[in-house]
Amino acid sequence: MLRNIPNILSPDLLWTLQAMGHGDTIVLGDANFPGESMGQRCHRMDGITATDALEAILTLFPLDHFVEDRAQVMQVVGEPDAVPPIVAEFQRIIDTVADNPAPIAKVERFAFYDLAREAFAVVQTGESRLYGNIILTKGVIAP
Repeated sequence: MLRNIPNILSPDLLWTLQAMGHGDTIVLGDANFPGESMGQRCHRMDGITATDALEAILTLFPLDHFVEDRAQVMQVVGEPDAVPPIVAEFQRIIDTVADNPAPIAKVERFAFYDLAREAFAVVQTGESRLYGNIILTKGVIAP
């Protein structure tokens, strides 16, 4: 155990967050997200909601302030302007916890999957709410 690190973050996930560089991305996927088939390391957080995972990760993870779309979610299929309740909760967490908050960008479903395949890692949560997926871009920590 370590102090000031959320206890839902595993040692392997902490390693991944530390190993990521500026501009690398990480996906937090819901329970339906095809995390294992994305092709890179996949960390399991079964039983943990995506919102709890997001809040824990953002306590350690700087969002990139050099890019506008530092947090991206999947658009609702057939309703691209819809904002599912979980996405509104993601935004609230980013606004209150992140060091570089910004509006969440929406990405078409298959484009979201393409971005996810390019990510450094995937975190597969136990989130049961639909559209509980978000991609974060890592920023820098100034000296």
